[in-house]
Amino acid sequence: MSTQTLTDTVVTGLVADATAAPSMHNAQPWLFRYGRGSRTLALRADFERAMPEADPSTRALHIGCGAALLNLRVSAAHHGLGADTTLLPNPSDPAFLAAVRLESRPDASRGQADEALRALHPAIADRHTSRYPFDEQAVPDDVRARLVRAARTEGADLAFLTATHLDTVLELIRDAEGYDRGDPARDAEQRHWVRYTKTDAPVDGIPDYAFGPRDASERATNRDFTGTAALADRTRVLFENRPQLALLSTEHDHPVDWLRAGQALERVLLTATLDAVSTSFATQPLEWPDLRWILRDPVHGHGHPQMIIRLGYGPTGPRTPRRPLDRVLTIEP
Repeated sequence: MSTQTLTDTVVTGLVADATAAPSMHNAQPWLFRYGRGSRTLALRADFERAMPEADPSTRALHIGCGAALLNLRVSAAHHGLGADTTLLPNPSDPAFLAAVRLESRPDASRGQADEALRALHPAIADRHTSRYPFDEQAVPDDVRARLVRAARTEGADLAFLTATHLDTVLELIRDAEGYDRGDPARDAEQRHWVRYTKTDAPVDGIPDYAFGPRDASERATNRDFTGTAALADRTRVLFENRPQLALLSTEHDHPVDWLRAGQALERVLLTATLDAVSTSFATQPLEWPDLRWILRDPVHGHGHPQMIIRLGYGPTGPRTPRRPLDRVLTIEP
């Protein structure tokens, strides 16, 4: 796409793409503020949407905001704009996560990095979390290699789990799911973000149509959003016997690393979407510090686990609701 004038309409389109990103329980914990004079978009954390029980450090909140930031950069490249990004520009303001200065960038001045981002744009609208069974077809090695490169481009590592490590992580996921159900405060927090469409008109949270079926074998990696409640008409089916899981990690474990992890996560997800690979998440053990540490590969593992991604071939999952843009975007002189 050729360079566009940076109008309010374009800025609104950029933020619409940004907010298509995934976030924990679809809480959408982001706010955007655009200054016309400075041509800068400020990404801010909406800490009112934090989850003090499951995410007391706000690590997952930062990852979700990082994913939105990657989408913003992709959208900017699609519109022929440069996006000069500074993470955590004001240490005294922890809610100020990133400043993105937007600059017109003629075709001749665009490099390979811009083109690589621009190529991801069609996947923004198509990427959805799928909590449905995948088939047993393995993700090919060349696709896996592209996903690993996507993570590394954003400063993170992506490792596909094999053999014993996979078994360990599957057990940790099931343990964490049990811990969650046994913790009344966490169960209540999760139920706060569940939306039943017969009574709600959701703009956030996880709607009941996106729960997915229950695994008849009780081995599924997906979070069970019904928690301790029961959904009478929810179907039970068999999921894949050996789910294909990948662990996203960063070298360090600070807010800036969480933002990088979020950008890496979304770049992996968009790349997977272009390769017709469906994805979902298994974050439960990441939310228990004693389990998170064990997630690392005992032989080759290093760094800090930030996300477990389930990949495969199957339903792409339904679109989940998004907050109206006038609630998340402010445009100033």
